[in-house]
Amino acid sequence: MTSGQEITPQLAEQHLEALTDIVARAAAATLATPFHSVASRIKTDLTPVTAADEASEALIVEGLAGLLPGIQVIAEEGAARKLPPTLDSSFVIVDPLDGTREFLAGRDEFTVNVAIVTNGVPIAGLIAAPARGLLWRGIVGGGAERLHLRLGAGQSSPLAKAYGRTPIHTRPAPARLTVATSRSHLDEVTEDFLARLPLAKRYLCGSSVKFCYLAQGEADVYPRLSPTHEWDIAAGYAILTAAGGCVTTPQGGPLPFGRLKEKFLVPGFIALGDPAAMSSMPAVTTV
Repeated sequence: MTSGQEITPQLAEQHLEALTDIVARAAAATLATPFHSVASRIKTDLTPVTAADEASEALIVEGLAGLLPGIQVIAEEGAARKLPPTLDSSFVIVDPLDGTREFLAGRDEFTVNVAIVTNGVPIAGLIAAPARGLLWRGIVGGGAERLHLRLGAGQSSPLAKAYGRTPIHTRPAPARLTVATSRSHLDEVTEDFLARLPLAKRYLCGSSVKFCYLAQGEADVYPRLSPTHEWDIAAGYAILTAAGGCVTTPQGGPLPFGRLKEKFLVPGFIALGDPAAMSSMPAVTTV
């Protein structure tokens, strides 16, 4: 595959099993060292990074180079050091360990995220939750599913296997909504938004696993009305869309990806299991 070649959903589908293997091995790498003894440091943006992040990213980047040679890879830790001057029409975007704060706190919510973006839209996504032994994946237009992971450590590299397939789908929005919200990044704008929703239940957790709750019909809304990065949400966007949901700007418009000039920063978004529910969402004017 040559540089700049476009990846279609059909081509992504052909590579889905190999991508799953790559993400599963990266998931195993995050568990290789116990959270309480893993080396960590604070980056210039004041967020934590650990040796687990770096090991996961190295495995993913190496695997993608063999599977999709010539395709640009935007990985969080690499992007922190240097961004490319331009973007091709298709690229892979990677968060090797989403929810590092949760990882360091010993919670099981952290994830490994890989997505393929074509013409500004995530068309394929994979999210692994290593400590939960689960992996979600989806191809836009091709459906979404949840798999189980069997993870271990080999003598020279992580051992990993994904098995079992359960198709997943979003659900129609009920009268009272189940909402997934961030544990570490909850702000006043989001709290005000939530106060104007008819709530039945609230999931409070870290990482992109919140998208998976929506994709498998366990939650209805995930608002993030403060800045985040594309690598945090691209895989969730693709999986949720493949399962029947949507992700929009807080005002309900399309959410573009490939924001190179903005260093891949997204001002905010609303994720919905039922796209029809957007018409009943409270107005957001401050994002």
